[in-house]
Amino acid sequence: MNRPQSLHLKSIKIDWDNRFRLCALLLLLFLSPVHSKDEKTVELRPKDSHSKAVSGWIDGRLEGLVKVYKHFHAYPELSFQELKTATMIAKELEKCGFEVTSGVGRTGVVAVLKNGDGPTLLIRGDMDALPIIEETGLEYASKVITKQPDGPAVGAMHACGHDVHCTMLFGVGPLLADLKDQWSGTVVLIAQPAEEIGRGSKFMIKDGLFERFPKPDMCLSLHVMHRLPIGSVGLTSGWAFANVDSVDITIFGKGGHGARPHSSVDPIVTAAHVITQLQTIVSRRLAPIDPGVITVGSIHGGTKHNIIPDEVKLQLTVRSYTDEVRRTLLDGIRQVTTDTCRSFKCPKDPLVVVDEEEFTPASYNDPGLTDSATGLFRNLFGEENVFEMPATMGGEDFGRYAKHLGVPGLQYRIGTVTRDRWEASEQPGADPLPSLHSSKFYPVPEPTVKMAVESMANLALSILQK
Repeated sequence: MNRPQSLHLKSIKIDWDNRFRLCALLLLLFLSPVHSKDEKTVELRPKDSHSKAVSGWIDGRLEGLVKVYKHFHAYPELSFQELKTATMIAKELEKCGFEVTSGVGRTGVVAVLKNGDGPTLLIRGDMDALPIIEETGLEYASKVITKQPDGPAVGAMHACGHDVHCTMLFGVGPLLADLKDQWSGTVVLIAQPAEEIGRGSKFMIKDGLFERFPKPDMCLSLHVMHRLPIGSVGLTSGWAFANVDSVDITIFGKGGHGARPHSSVDPIVTAAHVITQLQTIVSRRLAPIDPGVITVGSIHGGTKHNIIPDEVKLQLTVRSYTDEVRRTLLDGIRQVTTDTCRSFKCPKDPLVVVDEEEFTPASYNDPGLTDSATGLFRNLFGEENVFEMPATMGGEDFGRYAKHLGVPGLQYRIGTVTRDRWEASEQPGADPLPSLHSSKFYPVPEPTVKMAVESMANLALSILQK
């Protein structure tokens, strides 16, 4: 696959003394199977009849889909408030023959279309927006002001492209219903709430998603990408998004006068040492090839210059890929924090709380499915429009579906900016494009919507083909 210019890997220099061993290793890898014994692979063979039918269907409905997209963009709803968005999607899917159930996982929608024998395919689109005031200047820009639960009034904006994802469902559902003669199996479309707070997939699973509805053999989703040009697709094989943990730490001291620190136990100084020691967990307890992140994003303590407080509070975000690394990081945080507090003679051990409700599991793109999708997209869109994307330590709760069931899953990216803007942004010293979650981010509507529906429909038909 191609890589965006800024994502090129540096060339690796090989020690001449190790060339023989390297060649032997490469030969062994070449001759060995690349997939584990439990990994399911899929051969996707694109059919001209599929791609022509999909293109013809989209050409006749693209204008209407863009209007739907602009409506979603102009009227965003925050996490677990997606009632109007969910109703709009549910009505459209019910109209074209899906069995639709609303209110799954609070505000989610599950739509099932059975079409004979064959695999069951789950396709997810997430619905929620972000609490951001939009600054794009678009004629269809969001002007919504809403209220967060137990919080102040905020703006609402689809700054992460979920409006495109909703429109994808709005297109792929009716398309598959109209082209039932081209495929066989069962399609489960999910309009998911609350991806932005990492709870939507968890709530839907807890609400009986895989007991009340057909269990999928594969799970698919897509996501817009600000660093790819329109008409292109980006894929990541293997780990794609990280485990995301939120950790709250309270360090207990003994307050007193700032002029008499010897008569106190200073939790601020203790917290400073804790923060420093936490950074050694990744660098000294993980293997250098195992990614991990511990970031202290918030520290609060004290009220005045000359008062030593009784306690300090820290808030951490912790990122990892594997369960083993996650356990090492979280156990290390507890141990380092406790031992440091004891060494500073804090009156009691710290309170270290891992917020399991906020946990988002890592997303893993099945390598076999990813390879097959890559070949399909190359045939459909051209080699130059298929990019290899690096893994990220960001979070995405889509991975929970495939992990829960132990089936292959894949989330791929689609480009959103014109090629000239993208190429200009890749030049040395150029200003970066507005990123996802920026108040200035927006996709180019028509080609982005077209690629979302076209890529997902072709991928689904290739998996479900008779």
